[in-house]
Amino acid sequence: MAHIIEEAKSGRAGCRTCRKPIAKGELRFGEEVENQFADGGETTYRWHHMACAAGAKSDELRQTLASAEGLPPIPDEQRAELERLMAEADAKKPPPYPHADKAPSGRAKCQGCGETIPKGELRVAFERDIERGMAVMKGAGYLHPKCAAAYLEEKGSTHAELTEALRTNTRDLSDEELEKLFAEV
Repeated sequence: MAHIIEEAKSGRAGCRTCRKPIAKGELRFGEEVENQFADGGETTYRWHHMACAAGAKSDELRQTLASAEGLPPIPDEQRAELERLMAEADAKKPPPYPHADKAPSGRAKCQGCGETIPKGELRVAFERDIERGMAVMKGAGYLHPKCAAAYLEEKGSTHAELTEALRTNTRDLSDEELEKLFAEV
């Protein structure tokens, strides 16, 4: 869907992130969505302040800014601030799967062996399907590093793909912890 950036035509629209009004003439980000009240294929926009969009919709805003077609002029100071806010938002997002981290609690169970993963121990997080009644959702599953290769190979990943993905996606682990992780995997 095509998102837009424009000056607010009136002061009636409210930001979908912070719920405050967007002043007339202020730059706003329009997230194009399917209109739930129309029949078949009509779209509408969910409006956001530019700063709010930088925090909550950083990927979509970055993509819209990169297209640069028909955008109103954005002052250099405001663009620099948006870039800073988007970088902060990206740093807070969880890394893509699979990745490794330390268990923040001792509640997670290894999907490979069924044992509990102790607090502070290294673990491998991967995306899995979680059945909730009649619905299936995506969520995180966790593995001991020693169980990860065998479990994910059953699901179609090779050992080389796993180690490369872990090397690329893992954040916040020291070099020693990474060495320990790869020795166990």
